[in-house]
Amino acid sequence: MEKISPRIDVAFKKIFGVEENKDLLISLINSVVSEEDQVEDVTLLNPYNPKNFREDKLSILDIKAQGKDGKRFNIEIQITDEADYDKRALYYWAKLYTEQLKVGEDYANLSKAIGIHILNFTSILNTEKYHNVFHICEKDSGIKYFKDLELHTIELNKFVKDTREELNELVAKVKTSLDIWAAFLTRHDLLNKDNLPAPLNTPTLKKALDVLDVMSFGSEEREAYEDHLKWYRIEANTLKKIEAKGREAGFEEGLEKGIEKGLEKGREEGLEKGREEGREEGREEGKLEVARSMKSKGMDLDVISSITGLSVETLTKELS
Repeated sequence: MEKISPRIDVAFKKIFGVEENKDLLISLINSVVSEEDQVEDVTLLNPYNPKNFREDKLSILDIKAQGKDGKRFNIEIQITDEADYDKRALYYWAKLYTEQLKVGEDYANLSKAIGIHILNFTSILNTEKYHNVFHICEKDSGIKYFKDLELHTIELNKFVKDTREELNELVAKVKTSLDIWAAFLTRHDLLNKDNLPAPLNTPTLKKALDVLDVMSFGSEEREAYEDHLKWYRIEANTLKKIEAKGREAGFEEGLEKGIEKGLEKGREEGLEKGREEGREEGREEGKLEVARSMKSKGMDLDVISSITGLSVETLTKELS
């Protein structure tokens, strides 16, 4: 039987979003945030409950937690590269910040809100870092005056670019506690909890692997997991096609620009444009393929729209 993947949001929350595994969530949070934001304990604000799947399967897969000092954390794993992801990330951060206050309460009661977004796709193209931290900073001096806003992006595809890599190659990249969690999320299939290499031999990773080994799903959970796994695989295959199309388009355009700007620079510019055009086209095709699968299972168009980001009008036209 195929191992459950922690990269799928249903499994991710079942690992990190339950009371008995709060130590894993605390370890994950502390591997991401700065020294001043480390937590000793957290309160889960929306703990995982399999009974919620029937009524609320679309909105329970992020993890909200609060530290003892009031700081709030929103942790989620994003399966696919949705359009306007950056706006969505800010919207969820804003909700995390504003929902702290009840009517009539003072703004002084607001605590820092930290968003941690683990992405199964590449979103930030102009850096090779897989972990990036964003604040509101003054344009010229870089002063961080509005300190309550903090967003982290963790792009797993930048940590493991080749899914064929061996265990020794994976271990060579592990330098930090976040690297350990990235290794778990991307290549858990290479890891044996009873025989972990020294850089990965930690109690929290052993527990996470054990939780994954014994994890089971009810019928509602299994259906959601399988749908989201298929969606993830379609996205991964789409990205491979995008890369090939981007290289082809970029090479052709690069040859033309190379006459004016120099061959290598022109090829690079064309490649980037080709990738971007291919990404948009491939993303749309992938979403439609997932939507067709969901419709064949009798899912409502409103639900399909919420999952894929495609409008009901588009779905009605394309799936009719």
